[in-house]
Amino acid sequence: MKLFYDLWYRFGTPPWVGQARSELVELVQAGDLLPGRAIDLGCGEGDNAIFLAQHGFQVTAVDFSPAAIAKAKAKALEAGAEVDFRVDDLTRHANVNGDFDLLVDYGTFDDLSTKDRAAYVDQVAALTKPGAKFLLWCFEWELKTWERVATAILPFGNIALHPGEVGNWFASTFEITQVAGETGLPQWPRGWAAYLLTRT
Repeated sequence: MKLFYDLWYRFGTPPWVGQARSELVELVQAGDLLPGRAIDLGCGEGDNAIFLAQHGFQVTAVDFSPAAIAKAKAKALEAGAEVDFRVDDLTRHANVNGDFDLLVDYGTFDDLSTKDRAAYVDQVAALTKPGAKFLLWCFEWELKTWERVATAILPFGNIALHPGEVGNWFASTFEITQVAGETGLPQWPRGWAAYLLTRT
């Protein structure tokens, strides 16, 4: 999976690249997410991290793709935004530690295998303190049979979370509020959700 994404960033532009995601922008502009120490988990080319840095946050941004981090650094330099970009594995942190006031994940957790999701949850808990916020965006719908088969066969992770799965993973350490989402969409992917979690 690492090689797949690194090649995609190196030789192409994934469809999620381009600007900060709307849910993050709205929460910051509404004052629901206040400046503090933030970390972007799976930052890609850094669009969300750059937005946060431009709005008063002290930002660390992490991705396991060196190609993505290289593009993100160039983009931040051009934007005049100060972001601490690091290459690291979100299931086994080697270059990230400490407590953060805000965590952001747009489409990383849902892409992990079940084993890696469990490791990710442990790592996330170690990065937070009581009151910390965690904005989690994921694909989410009830998988059809062929999708479950594909998930079991494909070597690079899962397709989406099923409804309620965020609670299964995070409810023991976070209060969970869904802030946006759609389901039952006629096209594929067939649903998504954004959750704002608060560390208890």
